[in-house]
Amino acid sequence: MQTKSTRSQALFRARKLLGVRENATREEVMQAHKQLLALVHPDRGGTNEQVHEANAARDILINELPYPTAKDTRGP
Repeated sequence: MQTKSTRSQALFRARKLLGVRENATREEVMQAHKQLLALVHPDRGGTNEQVHEANAARDILINELPYPTAKDTRGP
């Protein structure tokens, strides 16, 4: 039996925590992160640890996205 790499396990956990699909866009990740923070923020009964986990999940997923090229950033 082959085990998953630590990186792929982290990506899986991050997607599960934020509730996004494998090929989620930056906008989808950011929206899911914002919704999760609204639920786990300490002012709403959550903890600092939950906020840190949500931020780490966002960062992991955002870092996996390809960087836009000059062609991608130009308008029509």
